[in-house]
Amino acid sequence: MKRHAASAPPEFEGKIDEVFLKKAQAYEIEKANLGIVSSLFGSIVLIAFLFGGLLSFYNSWIISLNLPFIVSAWLFFLLLSYGEEVISIPFTLYNIFKIENKYGFNTMTARLWIADFVKSLIVSTILTSLLLFSAFYLIQQTPNYWWFWVWCFVFAYSMFVMYISPYVIEPLFNKFTPVEDESLNQRIIRLAEKVGIHTSKILKIDASKRSRHTNAYFTGIGRAKRIILYDTLLHGMNHDEIITVLAHEIGHWKKRHLLKMMIIFELFSLIGLFITFKLTQSNLLLNLFNINTDTIFAKFIILAFLFGIIALPLKPLINFFIRKHEREADRTSYELTGDNASMESALIKLSQENLANLYPHPLYVLLYYSHPPVLERIRYIKEFNGF
Repeated sequence: MKRHAASAPPEFEGKIDEVFLKKAQAYEIEKANLGIVSSLFGSIVLIAFLFGGLLSFYNSWIISLNLPFIVSAWLFFLLLSYGEEVISIPFTLYNIFKIENKYGFNTMTARLWIADFVKSLIVSTILTSLLLFSAFYLIQQTPNYWWFWVWCFVFAYSMFVMYISPYVIEPLFNKFTPVEDESLNQRIIRLAEKVGIHTSKILKIDASKRSRHTNAYFTGIGRAKRIILYDTLLHGMNHDEIITVLAHEIGHWKKRHLLKMMIIFELFSLIGLFITFKLTQSNLLLNLFNINTDTIFAKFIILAFLFGIIALPLKPLINFFIRKHEREADRTSYELTGDNASMESALIKLSQENLANLYPHPLYVLLYYSHPPVLERIRYIKEFNGF
């Protein structure tokens, strides 16, 4: 970023200046620094918990309560989830009320943050409790085949949550109202029908009460599927640009990207659960981590830690395929609209409004980016019709 501190790329000439570049770079640096600090802190806490004797103490304490197996499992994992939530609060607050505030993105009040936190805690407690009680009931009732039945339940549970989320969960946090612009509504409906999406619900979300960042997305599955536009997107872009942004999201649906990723994820989940079942049959993990009391709960925590390390090399590969999906969605957007000029101008506006890093390091992109860098996307879009 420092090498390109004063040079706007040709695609952005006349649209941004040196002041913008310096501001975008400062924003990126502050976010990166916060990420490093929070990651280091999280790693220290994790190491202390796993290798400092805290896991063994916590595990023994849960067993000392002499609760039924399922209740013990519920309490064990629920309290850990609360602990993880609590230690992330300072970093979340600093990001929202310091960094996002400083660069003009945050519109959230402290009162709204508290309300969101309480509601999300209640919702997550209900959903997590349902998941834990059901999963450990299956483990108790089918000791030799629980890995398969838990996988089946978690899959069905995920589909259920995706189905009810647009009607039950999302309205707890945001207000959804129909898009008033009838001409835009009709254009979106016609666009969706090109790929077989039949919907009369084009809604806007009051995202501006929390942030000035912009977006558009699909939510739900089956007949519960809805098209959602951020109110910030509606205010910052013209109709053609909005259509191309939405066409990109429709491109993901047309290419079945979500379905493909779900199949891969479920396959790895099934394999992971089977390996977990095999490894929990012995006390090898407990001995390695010096756990005093034999419980399947402690074994699950240790395996989650080990699987996280094993999965690290897979993340760049997964990101590679996700970036490929993004390029396919861009191509589909052009096929649906034939308007790469609006696609380009929409990306430029999104970059300006979100202070995007225009010069990410190629190695960082390879390891961490789930989307191609914006300049790469714009240059790719220009090639669609030789423009």
